[in-house]
Amino acid sequence: MTLWFVFALMTAAAVFAVLWPLGRGNGGAREGSEAVVYKDQLAEIQRDADLGLIGPAEAEAARIEIGRRLLAASEAAPAVASTSGRTFRRAVSVVALVGLPVLAVMLYARFGSPFLGDVPLASRARAPVAASSMEALIAQVENHLEKNPADGRGWEVLAPVLTRTGRYGDAVRAWRNAITYNGETASRRADLGEAIAGAASGVVTAEAKAEFDRALALDPTEVKARYFTGLAAEQDGRRDEAATIWRAMLETAPADAPWRPLVQGALTRIGVAAPQLPDGAAAAARDMAEGDRNAMIRGMVDRLAARLKDNGDDVEGWLRLVRAYMVLGERDKAQAARGDARAALGGNAARLQQLNDGLKSLGLDG
Repeated sequence: MTLWFVFALMTAAAVFAVLWPLGRGNGGAREGSEAVVYKDQLAEIQRDADLGLIGPAEAEAARIEIGRRLLAASEAAPAVASTSGRTFRRAVSVVALVGLPVLAVMLYARFGSPFLGDVPLASRARAPVAASSMEALIAQVENHLEKNPADGRGWEVLAPVLTRTGRYGDAVRAWRNAITYNGETASRRADLGEAIAGAASGVVTAEAKAEFDRALALDPTEVKARYFTGLAAEQDGRRDEAATIWRAMLETAPADAPWRPLVQGALTRIGVAAPQLPDGAAAAARDMAEGDRNAMIRGMVDRLAARLKDNGDDVEGWLRLVRAYMVLGERDKAQAARGDARAALGGNAARLQQLNDGLKSLGLDG
């Protein structure tokens, strides 16, 4: 309300600034200029009479004529100002006082948003500009693929984006098309299996397991397929088999493998001690300077945080990130990660409860 009152005052000041010069008129100025001319003529007649250029009778007649003209000018000026000048000023005043506000309201109603509610500044700062841009890009690619369904490269570009944004059903279709038009590879089969599991709320169904088996038949070292095969064993109650798969992955993995914390967390979840590093890497880590070793650990934590920023549905990943920050003594970052995790999982009550249970065990349930 205060803002509209300020706008009204500003409008009134602008209208007053326009009308003020018009209201003053120019009748007085015109009358004054004519009087000066006639006074000059009277002075000139007096000089001519003093020099004898005209006679006394002629000088008197001229004075009378000029006096008559002076009197007529003084009477005509107000009359002119009161007719044409007054009409013009009234018309301008009506346009300024009524026309301009009406025009402004009409333009705002046409191009503005009069029924849009106020948005707090904090909400404006958190406006999902990036999300809107991503949705627009996805829609653009989808429109292109509707017209060009055989564009295998387009399907392969779209499929992982759909997976990261949680559109698993669409991602399954995209990965199937990518395989159809680009050919079968281990990574594409594993990605298809991941999308099928995502569509089933994280359950490795028989259909998803079949895709992971196909991926491993093409490449026995395919990391994603190996991990989900272990996850399928865990979900079926075969924890020993899951532990064997995951421990084998860690024993042959590079020290800086970005997925290492994920597999370590999975082993911890089923109560199996996870080898932190393979033998050679462990020896290398022991021989590292403290700064280098800390840098390696920091890199692993940062990569995990970056992955969760892109895909926040991984409950175990969030718990590992919080635990890592607490081990590093960075409790403020652990609390920030806790808040980010709850925001990312807020739409899934089951996963949110799983997260809260894990945080409670870490002493961060408050």
